[in-house]
Amino acid sequence: MNPIANIKNRYADYKSLDGQDKKTFWKETLLNNAMYILLVIAVIYTAIRNPNFLKANSIINIISLSAANIPIACGIAGCIVLTGTDLSAGRVVGLTACISASLLQSATYATKMFPNLPVLPIPLVILIIMLVGAVIGFVNGFFVAKFKLHPFIVTLATQLITNGLLLMYIMLNGNNGQPLSGLDESFKKFVTGSILRVGGVAVPNYVWYAIIVVIIMWFIWNKTRFGKNMFAVGSNPEAANVSGVNVMKTTIMVHTLAGICYGITGFIESARIGSNTATTGLNYECDAIAACVIGGVSFVGGTGKISGVVLGVILLRIIFVALNFLSISANLQYVIKGLIILVACAIDMRKYLVRK
Repeated sequence: MNPIANIKNRYADYKSLDGQDKKTFWKETLLNNAMYILLVIAVIYTAIRNPNFLKANSIINIISLSAANIPIACGIAGCIVLTGTDLSAGRVVGLTACISASLLQSATYATKMFPNLPVLPIPLVILIIMLVGAVIGFVNGFFVAKFKLHPFIVTLATQLITNGLLLMYIMLNGNNGQPLSGLDESFKKFVTGSILRVGGVAVPNYVWYAIIVVIIMWFIWNKTRFGKNMFAVGSNPEAANVSGVNVMKTTIMVHTLAGICYGITGFIESARIGSNTATTGLNYECDAIAACVIGGVSFVGGTGKISGVVLGVILLRIIFVALNFLSISANLQYVIKGLIILVACAIDMRKYLVRK
C-alpha cells in the first residue's frame, strides 16, 4: 500500500474511535514505535551535546559502518523469518575474512602466509569465500531441516566448529596466529577505495557492494518462488508442507544463502580492517540480530522486509556512533546493546500477542 494512503486510512480509523479507544490507540502507537521515538530523542540529545554528530564526515561514517554490516544482517534475517537464528554468523565472517586476507596479501609482504602463492584474482577469492560460507550455511540448514534440531543448538555447534577451524587456519604455514595484514593494494582499493565524495568526504566502495546485496536480497525475498516459500515455512511449516512447499529444501537454501552473505561480509571486513585475527567478526551476529528485530523481522516467523533490515542496521549504527560521541565507555555499550535487543524482542512479542 502507498505510505500516504496508509496514513490516510489510519487517520480515518482514528477519527472513528471514541475517547477511550483513542487513548488505547495512542498507547499502542507509542509502545509499538518506542525504539524509533527513543532513537529520535537520542539523535537530538547527541547533536546538542556534540554538534559534530550531524556533520558530513559523521554521516558518511554511519553510512559506511552500516554498509559493512548489511550483508550479515540480510543473511541472518532469513533465519529469523524461519523462527530461528544463527549464532555461527560472526565466526563465519572471521573465517572468511582471514581466508580473504591470506589469499590477497601483497606478494612482497615479508610475512606473507603463503609466500609461494601469487595474489589471486579478486573475483576468484570472492567465489572461494562465498563457497566457504555456503558450505557452513548448508550444514546448518541440513541439520535443522533433516533432524528437526533447534537452530540455536545447531548454530551454537557450528559456531564452535568454525571457531576451531579459524584458529587452526591462522596457524598454518608457520603463521602461528599472527595478524594477517599487508594486503595487496588492488584488494584495498577494490573495497575501501572511493569513486565518490560527498562534502569532501570519500564514500568507500563497499557501500555500493552493500547496495547490490540489498537489491539482490530484495529480489529474492519478494520476486521469487523461493522467497514466497521462505515466508510460508516461517509462518506455518506444516501448512506450507501441505501446500506443496518443500520445507527441507527451503530451510537448507535459506541457511545456505545466509552463509553466502556472511562470506561477503568477511570479504569486506578483511580489507576494511586491514589486519585480521581470530577475533575478526566476533559477536557480529549480536548486532545483526538486534538490527533485524529493530527492523521488524519477527522471531515468531513469517514476517520481515529487507527494507526493514536495512533500516534496522542504520538505526542501530546511529545509536552506537552516538554513544561514542557521548564518550560512553565501551563496557557500558555492551550493556546498552543487550538492553536494545531485550526491549526490541519484547516489543516484537507484544505486537504478535496483540495480533493474536
